[in-house]
Amino acid sequence: MSEAIDDLKREHEAILFTIKVLERMVALSGEGKLSDPGDPLALVAFLKEFADKCHHGKEEGILFPALEKAGVAREGGPVGVMLAEHERGRAHIRAMEAALGSKGGIEREAFAREAKGYAALLRAHIDKENSVLFPMGERLLGADELARVYRAFEEHEEKVIGAGRHEELHAMLDDFDRKYIAGA
Repeated sequence: MSEAIDDLKREHEAILFTIKVLERMVALSGEGKLSDPGDPLALVAFLKEFADKCHHGKEEGILFPALEKAGVAREGGPVGVMLAEHERGRAHIRAMEAALGSKGGIEREAFAREAKGYAALLRAHIDKENSVLFPMGERLLGADELARVYRAFEEHEEKVIGAGRHEELHAMLDDFDRKYIAGA
């Protein structure tokens, strides 16, 4: 497997873990047991930066154009499906933010509904990318192009989120793990 695809799959694992934390926060919020009411908003901000800006940015700006150049269809094809799902995910994120930013506090039902929709969407989306799109990319792109894609990923990360930010984001996940998963 190439470094480029390995990189995206590692990010998928982090996103799937974040979804577990999100679901735990939804459950605790519903029970009125959320220890820090700022955590859901921090997690949504994490998803916007890590999952969307960094990860989806790599896919949309680098991998998908390389796949299209190699002959993978956008309209009516797998790239178009992935792009549409990215947009649906962004809509869920905006709706979660709105539910968390209400003047009367968290709109628990709206937040839970959007979080559950986002979780279901992203799990299915990641499965499609890991099992269909990424293997297709490795077959079509070849070693040299995949190496170029990986270098472009590194440049994207540096330019879009900055030096060291990836590590800071993973440290945030470690904190969420202690608070919501490992300590649960």
